Amino acid sequence: MLKELPTVLFASLVLICSLAVGAAPDKPNILIIVADDMGFSDIGCYGGEIQTPNLDRLASNGLRFTQFYNTTRCWPSRSCLLSGYYPYQIRRDSLPEMDGGANGKRPAWARLVPEMLHPLGYRSYHSGKWHIDGKVLAGGFDRSYCINDHDRDFYPKNHTLDDKPLPAVKPDSGYYSTTAIAQYAIDMLADHQKQTAQQPFFMYLAFIAPHFPLQAPAEDIAVYKDRYTAGWDVIGQERYERLRRTGLLDCELSKLETNFVPDWNLKEAELQKQIGPGEIGRAIPWNDLTAEQKQFQATKMSIHAAMIHRMDIEIGRVLEQLKAMGTLDNTVIFFVSDNGASAEQLIRGDMHDRTAPPGSARSFLCLGPGWSTAANTPFRLHKSWTHEGGISTPLIIHWPKGMAARGELRHDPGHLIDIAPTVLELAGGKWPETYDGKPVPPAPGVSLVPALAKDDSLKRDYLFWYHIGNKAIRVGDWKLVAAIKSPWELFNLKTDRSETRNLAAENPEKVKELEAAWTKHMEEFRALGTKDLPAKAAGSKPRQKAE
Repeated sequence: MLKELPTVLFASLVLICSLAVGAAPDKPNILIIVADDMGFSDIGCYGGEIQTPNLDRLASNGLRFTQFYNTTRCWPSRSCLLSGYYPYQIRRDSLPEMDGGANGKRPAWARLVPEMLHPLGYRSYHSGKWHIDGKVLAGGFDRSYCINDHDRDFYPKNHTLDDKPLPAVKPDSGYYSTTAIAQYAIDMLADHQKQTAQQPFFMYLAFIAPHFPLQAPAEDIAVYKDRYTAGWDVIGQERYERLRRTGLLDCELSKLETNFVPDWNLKEAELQKQIGPGEIGRAIPWNDLTAEQKQFQATKMSIHAAMIHRMDIEIGRVLEQLKAMGTLDNTVIFFVSDNGASAEQLIRGDMHDRTAPPGSARSFLCLGPGWSTAANTPFRLHKSWTHEGGISTPLIIHWPKGMAARGELRHDPGHLIDIAPTVLELAGGKWPETYDGKPVPPAPGVSLVPALAKDDSLKRDYLFWYHIGNKAIRVGDWKLVAAIKSPWELFNLKTDRSETRNLAAENPEKVKELEAAWTKHMEEFRALGTKDLPAKAAGSKPRQKAE
């Protein structure tokens, strides 16, 4: 019997078993928190007026990155965050003449973070949105609460626990998605503490707020009643001034652009037919709106704010759970958004009931391009575009035990592809070189670990974007970018982060140089993405649709 072994031998066996699973008491826990369709300046510590005290505390006791990027859309961002690869490399976004995107299936070698952490002794948990190919547990997670119904915040019909279907939530049951996502995460953490406290954990907490439909608890909406009657022009200017005062950015404020809306949006006449005369289809100066439009648009922004407000409250509850477990100080927390704020305007799910209070379960409203512009202050354009407004995200990192930084800024450019190698390094692992006996393509990201200690410590050759014809490349401070079916524009982001001065005509050689680099990388990604892909999939045309 084990209890009859000598004490020293017993202790040795315990140590050997501990090392065998890779569990070490000082390994950090990892918590990644993802917001959905949240603008760069929405939260308080990035210039916003929305009340986010929990995120603000994480920032004041950690780091804020000023030049961190996503892919400009939901599913590609999630794929590169959890895999460490550009989505084009692993068929999770469409390339010209190659289908992929939300329905693309990753190559077998493109494993997710939990699969790489498992040999290091970690248990992995997921709560919230998935939007990655395959089932959650097949991606290496030990537990999962997954919302696959993104159209109903108060009564989702399609959600699962550990990949098994749950009953549809009944209307008026008191359920709200943000609260439920946090509660499942809290329950999993509590269970981890009871059952497997000797192992470190990885928690992927993926909210669906503030993605449309704009739906929030009435008491949260009431907090922001009449807060936005001044309009998007004034709110954007106020955010811009706060960003400048706090040293987060030093650039001009981009102008309101009236001609950029997703081509899948409903036309204004149809929006007004289904929603009412207070809705508009394009971004125009606030003072050009009618009194009815001003009131309705201000109400929409109050709901968007309420969704972020509630998300922060629920993040606070998760942090309290970590504190109660005694693990908060040694948990590395990352907070990001999957893309910029959305200019999408459509109606789906149970459609829109014009008699329902705005923001309630039977309403279906979208933020729209006017408020999306303000949410992305001071940057240009929106979700799905590769201008800065579409691809810029806050990044907060909090880790009291492992970082001396308190309230510091990091200006190093970074991307979601950097999260996976960072997590792996923090966990004491190395990027896999082979899978099933074959070489694994090198990861394109860089570890952020050096930046935890000091600014200007990351070295990289380039950053790349492509989504439904919108494209960009950044090399150093230079960025070449083009909206779909539009010519290249050239910006020096060191002096013009908000992309207000197009330098393409003055620097044709730089345009040629960066275009050649973009084309070279596109060809590399296409070759990797189509490798071992059936001919039919490789030759099909990419779909373009809202998500």
